[in-house]
Amino acid sequence: METSVLNAEQAAASKPEFALRPDVLERLSRPEVQDALVALADNLPKLAELSTLLTKTYDLAQKVATDRVLIQDTIGGLQEVLKPIEEKAKFIASAAIEATDRAETQTETIGVFGLLKLLKDPELQRMLRIGQAYLDIVGERKRQG
Repeated sequence: METSVLNAEQAAASKPEFALRPDVLERLSRPEVQDALVALADNLPKLAELSTLLTKTYDLAQKVATDRVLIQDTIGGLQEVLKPIEEKAKFIASAAIEATDRAETQTETIGVFGLLKLLKDPELQRMLRIGQAYLDIVGERKRQG
């Protein structure tokens, strides 16, 4: 018995004593803090699992962020997807600019017969069908929604 008391005293003397500050003790004595500690203790297995998952996710993100081959492949893939979109946008923009330039040079008035003639234009018919289909879809979604 004396040996265990001496060992405890020696251990206490060799280690700095851990003392809680009075404000910490006061906080810990509050019921809401005790409830929170109980909830935290109850959820420790889930928190440990979540911590492991977050660590694995972080490690993967680090590997992905530093993998030059993967980065280059991703950039190449994005460029392949974006190139047709870019070409289409350039086509539309250049056609709009050219159409504006042409329209500014023409001074003739488009009358009723001109409109009737325009209605036969295949591109105008295509645009009108697209517009009609769009309006039909919007109307359907509004009725469903």
